[in-house]
Amino acid sequence: MKKLCSLACILLINYGCFSQEKLTLKEAITTTLENNFDIKLAKNDTQISSINNHIGNAGMLPSITTTIANSNSLLNTTQTQGDGTVRKLDGAKNMNLTYGVGLDWTVFDGFKMFAKKERLETLKKLGEQQLQKTILETINSVTQTYYQIALTQMQIKTIDTAILISEQRYQLAKNRYTIGKASKLEMLNAEVDWNSDKSQKILLQQQYQSEKLTLNQLMSRDLSVDFFVEETIQLDESLVLNDLIQASENQNPDIVGYVLNEKIAQLNLKETKANRYPLVRLTSGYNFSRSQASLGFITQAKNNGWVYGFNASLPIFDGFSQSRNEKIAKAQIDNAKLKTQLTKQDIQTKIRMAYLNYQSNIALSKIEKQNTEIAKQNLDITQAKFNIGTITPIEYRTAQENYINAQFRATQVLQNAILQENQLKMLAGNIKI
Repeated sequence: MKKLCSLACILLINYGCFSQEKLTLKEAITTTLENNFDIKLAKNDTQISSINNHIGNAGMLPSITTTIANSNSLLNTTQTQGDGTVRKLDGAKNMNLTYGVGLDWTVFDGFKMFAKKERLETLKKLGEQQLQKTILETINSVTQTYYQIALTQMQIKTIDTAILISEQRYQLAKNRYTIGKASKLEMLNAEVDWNSDKSQKILLQQQYQSEKLTLNQLMSRDLSVDFFVEETIQLDESLVLNDLIQASENQNPDIVGYVLNEKIAQLNLKETKANRYPLVRLTSGYNFSRSQASLGFITQAKNNGWVYGFNASLPIFDGFSQSRNEKIAKAQIDNAKLKTQLTKQDIQTKIRMAYLNYQSNIALSKIEKQNTEIAKQNLDITQAKFNIGTITPIEYRTAQENYINAQFRATQVLQNAILQENQLKMLAGNIKI
């Protein structure tokens, strides 16, 4: 009867899992792409870069301004004319009013405006790469957390089986002790092992809830949403080292980002060299002016019409600032190239190390899977022998621990293999979304 109660408890636990929301990896990734705050921030930064990428921001368009100015005065005025006549007026009123529209257009700046426009376009692409990096890193975190939850679910089921076996062993030891066929020590040892398994389950459940909180946070949704995940985990064993390295050259956001920074440094040099050329600006406008005076030869004047012209300037000597700025810009190009090479080497090193771990864990996963099957067979045989009293409780417990440890090792190796697989795909920049 007690065995049936224990089995019912496990069934109720499993029923509780299925009464929760089932969350697939695809659903988790889709929700993350829609809600994640880091991705939203990166999208906003990309949008800012796109807005800045405009010909007006590069200085290719004219500026048009409208102005108005009015001045008035009330003065006591005395004027002495050439023939000696003196004219005097107290409280003489004077007024000047000017307004109009003006245009200022830089038509030549040594091609700086074209270099700046290209730099803005490159900055836009750099922002897109930063967004791609954020997406890849976030999706990698979601995938890792999802599979960790799946593996913890599997471990909880394993420990549930162990608890059931430990309880059966305890009940059997208790019954044997009651009828005088076993010592109290055997019963107490069985109870200690049973409690140990239950304690391990509590720790696993705590880890399980923490992992689900982390996934809810990554998806930027209500942290109280409860769910369970699919436990089917398929390793991708088709990854090829050379293909991953080659893909990273063109797809890794860090490498592409530093290549774009290299281009930006080259465009900065173009903008700096543009200062050697003349600067030509066109000016035009339509103005209106009116003035009034209470005293003088002209008491009222009015002007309106077009004004236009140009101005040009050419630097002759600036204290060698131009030469210094060009040398600095060239040094920045060299630094950008070195950073690109350093990043490529760093990414390739990470890929090679992850690939070694990936291959090792795939091999270990196959061994541990086989070992788990052997441990299960050994446990079944040992349990049958224990039930008929041909082996000791210590031997039974050893077989039980071997099965639990084999199962936990198998899930741990599987987790490591999945971690390395996703790490490789992220470094290569080809995580499928």
